[in-house]
Amino acid sequence: QVQLVESGGGLVQAGGSLRLSCAASGRTFSSYVMGWFRQAPGKEREFVAAINWSGGTTSYANSMKGRFTISRDNAKNTVYLQMNSLKPEDTAVYYCAGSSRGWPVPRVSRYEYDYWGQGTQVTVSS
Repeated sequence: QVQLVESGGGLVQAGGSLRLSCAASGRTFSSYVMGWFRQAPGKEREFVAAINWSGGTTSYANSMKGRFTISRDNAKNTVYLQMNSLKPEDTAVYYCAGSSRGWPVPRVSRYEYDYWGQGTQVTVSS
């Protein structure tokens, strides 16, 4: 079992930055693919970014490339999402997720993730 707790959300002006953190419990954290998803009101939950077990390989949704950076610190059982140049359309609840399915291909579907945090709200004002 892995439990995930997100933090770092908040209100920021357009063009600003936030760093989200996801603290994981469980000794097997370092073996999991970790991902970030987001869900805006009335919309489907969508993929943001993912990172393999070592942190050496990442994948991003096209609209986040160049603005968002996912990273992890396995010694701290934590995964991060650095978000820069934020836009009002980035407003959503951001979820951290863990997948035990490995990384033969990037895990971009929410259905490939086994564990989820409760989410943290990010609001970007114009």
